[in-house]
Amino acid sequence: MDHSSSRFPVPNALELLREQYAKRLPARLQDLTGPTRGSVDLPLHVAWSGRRSYDLEQPRSRMGLYRTVLAEGQCQDLVAFLNRDLLLRQWPVLRTLISRPLRQAWEAAFPELATVRSVHAA
Repeated sequence: MDHSSSRFPVPNALELLREQYAKRLPARLQDLTGPTRGSVDLPLHVAWSGRRSYDLEQPRSRMGLYRTVLAEGQCQDLVAFLNRDLLLRQWPVLRTLISRPLRQAWEAAFPELATVRSVHAA
């Protein structure tokens, strides 16, 4: 069976994922007013499998929190648990730890993330 002759285009899975992530984004990075210190316990709808508690004082723990919230959180979770300054500071490494569609959605919506990446890469 030849699927290439189909009259209906097959959606690109990566594009669909990028669109889903883009729908969750806050209007501005400044809206990310989450904590910068202490411990954070994520709700089950965000951390549905595995670790739920993170220590923001520990770089690896903080990175794990940001990876989880970026991938699984809805807009209200992004705003509540992520902090703009911490996100910008961690982005050069964090962007290598998340999926391509997630990274593309954030960098397309917030060009300053790509700028931070190039500044820290130099």
